[in-house]
Amino acid sequence: MKKCVDLQFVTLWWTTMHAVHCDAGLGDPQLHSPPTLVALLAVHTVGCGCMAAVVRVREFDAQRDIKGVEEVERRCEVGPAGEISLFTDLLGDPMCRVRNSPAFIMLVAEKVCKEGEEAEIVGMIRGCIKVVTCGKKLSINGSDSAKTLPVYTKLAYILGLRVSPSYRRLGIGLKLVRRMEEWFRENGAQYSYMATEKDNLASINLFTGKCGYTEFRSPALLCHPVFGHRVRVSHRVTIIKLTPSDAETLYRRQLSTAEFFPRDIDVVLNNHLSLGTFVAVPRGAYTQESWPGAEQFLADPPGSWAMLSAWNCKDVYRLELRGLSRVKRGLAKITRMLDRAFPWLHVPSVPDLFQPFGFHFLYGLCGEGPLATKYIKALCGYAHNLAKDFDCQVVATEVANSDPIKIGIPRWEWLCAEDVWCIKRLWDDYIDGDGSDWTRSPTGPSVFVDPREV
Repeated sequence: MKKCVDLQFVTLWWTTMHAVHCDAGLGDPQLHSPPTLVALLAVHTVGCGCMAAVVRVREFDAQRDIKGVEEVERRCEVGPAGEISLFTDLLGDPMCRVRNSPAFIMLVAEKVCKEGEEAEIVGMIRGCIKVVTCGKKLSINGSDSAKTLPVYTKLAYILGLRVSPSYRRLGIGLKLVRRMEEWFRENGAQYSYMATEKDNLASINLFTGKCGYTEFRSPALLCHPVFGHRVRVSHRVTIIKLTPSDAETLYRRQLSTAEFFPRDIDVVLNNHLSLGTFVAVPRGAYTQESWPGAEQFLADPPGSWAMLSAWNCKDVYRLELRGLSRVKRGLAKITRMLDRAFPWLHVPSVPDLFQPFGFHFLYGLCGEGPLATKYIKALCGYAHNLAKDFDCQVVATEVANSDPIKIGIPRWEWLCAEDVWCIKRLWDDYIDGDGSDWTRSPTGPSVFVDPREV
């Protein structure tokens, strides 16, 4: 069958819509310059005829778009044949992964058909903006003592880019990214970045090859299953739960100059999804009742200590593994049966990851002293038991590959992955507060992964 484009219809549509928007004073930037054919058109063949589908990008409308967005998500859930794939259940809220950010938006690509035909959503993208640390500088006060201060910038994040399989390779993904970047600029963002798995070459090539992004950081995503039994936590360590105020004080002192550290860390720690911040100290140093407060603790800390926070992703969305053979799924089930029957054996069982499951994300991992990695391991054991109490199947975290605490984080390698973060400067003449360009800065020892964007 022959494919063709009704260019007269396209020209008439664009001219009419441009006039309508100008008369209404809407000023849609997408209609102020002639659209390119690749970005504007998707071609369908119906019987022996054909039609040109004009694609426009607009803001997501929950009342009328929810079914269309869910259908695109469903169509995109096709993993590689014979390979394990991870799928996401957004629990009926397409905005769930950006909703907790300070500023956020979701855009949809809509196929606009001829009169009498129903419009169809063929793609979507999500984005959010926040203020984060991009570097550090020295400040000298009146006593001539140097103090390291964070340099902040307004950073945008792109996630959840989807294009329906029937409309790929037509420039729709590129159109969505460019329109999202316009919204970023309108809201004062200086940089934009995205994150994906290292082997997702299609996404990396789109952003680096066509959108002007550069590969920036490569953190490690570390995951550990939640067993049917509780994990032993070293009796040489005492774990104390901090108040959000004390947690904020410790984080601003320890991690405020780490890349991507959010300036509104207090908002993160007080979010209802944050399950608490926990500090590990040598047994006998402090108890929950004798904890002196963050300021006094920092004035005279023990020789080694560590801390982390937990975030409840289970109430945001669920994950599901598909593509594993029936034999391997059966073996995994046997490990769970043994773990339930003989919990004292501490069988390293494989949880049921083959139906929608929840997980906890650990963030803000840091510590000091020669035993810091051992204390991180104890905190991860504590977090495992906390996740078990919440009926989660996995505990995950993400840290820089060069971060020394990585050694102490328990994980199963087959559940882990290496991510790639790609970044772009949105303004050619912008420089950071320390006079540098963040996109060209060397890799630091650590990064702060904001749980609101997981």
